[in-house]
Amino acid sequence: MVEKCLTQKNMNILGYALLFAGGVGSLICAIIVIIKMFKTQESPLMGILGILCGLWAFIWGWMNASKYGLGKIMKLWTLALVVSVIGNVIVSASVMKQINDGTMPKLESTTSP
Repeated sequence: MVEKCLTQKNMNILGYALLFAGGVGSLICAIIVIIKMFKTQESPLMGILGILCGLWAFIWGWMNASKYGLGKIMKLWTLALVVSVIGNVIVSASVMKQINDGTMPKLESTTSP
């Protein structure tokens, strides 16, 4: 039972570490692409749209990767998204396993009746 808990804990840590790394990588790449959007477009509308909708910044970055030299950044951003998805799958599977096994910690209510 102790070995299961340690393995489960390690999977949670791995999943959250992948989520964190992918999230930070995605944020950095998004900022770089949005800055490029502001610098290269006649109107700041594309940059503002990129801030409001990260998916648009991602699509715009791939559409203009060769034109503005964003190939490496877009590959890193895609890799970061894949790493995030893998981390999310690991954490979700780990939590579902804990729920099914009945080993999920119970949340204590802090309010008194």
